[in-house]
Amino acid sequence: MSIFDFVKSVGQKLGIGNDEPPAADQLKKELDSHKLGTDNVDVEVQGDKVVLKGEVEDQTVFEKAVIAVGNTLGISKVEASELKVTSAPAKEPVFYTVKKGDNLWKIAEAHYGKGKGAKHTVIFEANKPMLKHPDKIYPGQVLRIPELVD
Repeated sequence: MSIFDFVKSVGQKLGIGNDEPPAADQLKKELDSHKLGTDNVDVEVQGDKVVLKGEVEDQTVFEKAVIAVGNTLGISKVEASELKVTSAPAKEPVFYTVKKGDNLWKIAEAHYGKGKGAKHTVIFEANKPMLKHPDKIYPGQVLRIPELVD
């Protein structure tokens, strides 16, 4: 788990200007505003790449931290090789970049199988609080796709 790609020209605008990356302190403030448990995470900006360092409690917080900073206008990559998960060995996360015409139902069927579109709520819940409403996704946005627990 090291570098994750994002679409630089889409996402939440934190800074001033077109698609210039925001400052590290702006990203840290945005990350902490989600109350994910990222107090022990340091944010560094290197051009259009964000480097996350430190510790998080679990895999969910790890993945949410990556998408919280990655889905920011001006950011094209998130490096998290120095972000450690303390509770269990980290797994390779599954992320999905939203395409034009997508909705959470279609994404759930694509990842979980035909007839499992109703599991779209699992994807929505896995991306809260960054997602505020299940219909408010946009092309280029990166979502985390959790494993289904039967």
